[in-house]
Amino acid sequence: MVIDDHEVLRAGTRQVLETAQDIVVVGEAEDWDAALGVIGELRPDIALVDIQLSGRNGIDLARQLSADHPATRVVILSAYDDDDFIRRAFEAGVAGYLLKTMPRDELINAVRAVGMGTTVLDPAVSTHLARATSAGVTGAPRLTLREREVVALVADGLSNKAIATRLGVSTRTVEGHVNHVFTKLDLESRTELVRYVLTNGLGAGAPATRER
Repeated sequence: MVIDDHEVLRAGTRQVLETAQDIVVVGEAEDWDAALGVIGELRPDIALVDIQLSGRNGIDLARQLSADHPATRVVILSAYDDDDFIRRAFEAGVAGYLLKTMPRDELINAVRAVGMGTTVLDPAVSTHLARATSAGVTGAPRLTLREREVVALVADGLSNKAIATRLGVSTRTVEGHVNHVFTKLDLESRTELVRYVLTNGLGAGAPATRER
């Protein structure tokens, strides 16, 4: 489902998504009330939500949808790459944050990934995550260099197998790093991990050499 108060943008997004045979756009909405009504009736798997909705905030809508319709995964599709918006969106429980400048093929692939349970970030937004990762927070658990590399790739939506290929290690090694990060941060899912990093940052690790 596409939720945006600009008719042309809704139509354009719908047209792009419907070029993929495995994606069906079941509905559109231009404001908060219409969105709640349509989602309550159609129960879509994914809702693409703009931040600005006729005077109301799409992030607040995402928070309500996460509470009332947890089976519908919410992805912000916005023109804004502001740090505060990104953090607030993940705090609200979204499954992704994409920019309207994203190429059509990347948008389609991102929607597919969300449908399979992956958290997605526009590549341009990933720079915000990188800054958060390097900034650190006083008192936050400290991750090793390799763990922070894995976290950044998880946030980019890569699977453990893809991360292993990128880093030149085994899939089992990557699984171990991910599990260690979950344990250190007391998290249970990739979505929680991305939300944590965007909200809190991660402390830099002490080792001077890279782990394998």
